[in-house]
Amino acid sequence: MPDAWRLATGTLTALPVGPPRQVTRSTARAAMLLAPAAVLPLGALVAAILWLGGRADLPPLAVAFVAVGALAAGSRALHWDGLSDVADGLTASYDRERSLAVMKTGTSGPAGVVATVVVAGIQAAALTAYVDTLGLALLAGALVCLSRCALWITCCTRVPSARPGGLGDTYTRTVPLPLAALGGLLLSVTGGLVVLLLVRRTTTRFGGVTGDVFGAAIELALATTLLTWAWW
Repeated sequence: MPDAWRLATGTLTALPVGPPRQVTRSTARAAMLLAPAAVLPLGALVAAILWLGGRADLPPLAVAFVAVGALAAGSRALHWDGLSDVADGLTASYDRERSLAVMKTGTSGPAGVVATVVVAGIQAAALTAYVDTLGLALLAGALVCLSRCALWITCCTRVPSARPGGLGDTYTRTVPLPLAALGGLLLSVTGGLVVLLLVRRTTTRFGGVTGDVFGAAIELALATTLLTWAWW
């Protein structure tokens, strides 16, 4: 369990933690299941920014964008990089190898830039609904943590790896289907459906999922769940 905790925290946050002694598939599975708990400090950070911004009577949209930026910094913007790469890969070519090569370059093309701007804008616009009270700010922080349940779906035992030997290969096919289904429910169903559609699309185009798909799933899940609860 200590190795899994260090792996989850070190991978999903910018918090300084020691490296795990060894990374096995069992460790990787436990790390994915611990993902929502591992980002509790990031959820608390977002909640604090929203609440303090509301107390200071600052413009809600400005406060929301600060929260989105702080969350990105707290995760080293790793998930945003994944979202950008997936968008570029899906629009680059219908050839699987060409798409995977584009995703591996690490640069952002037009599709990647547009995807990050649109999803970040949706997150920020949705977060304006959580600025008014402490209870709403805490709800937003909780949704940040729950958005990491997207990893339970991308790492489901039914989902193959697109790139054997890649960064995400250790984590794929590790989470049992019942837990992946539970993750979809914890994502308010709507978030789970969005992640499921992403997994289906990338599996069709790339032959499976990659570490970039994990990051894209998290950001899309967060945007969707924030919108869903704001609507409710």
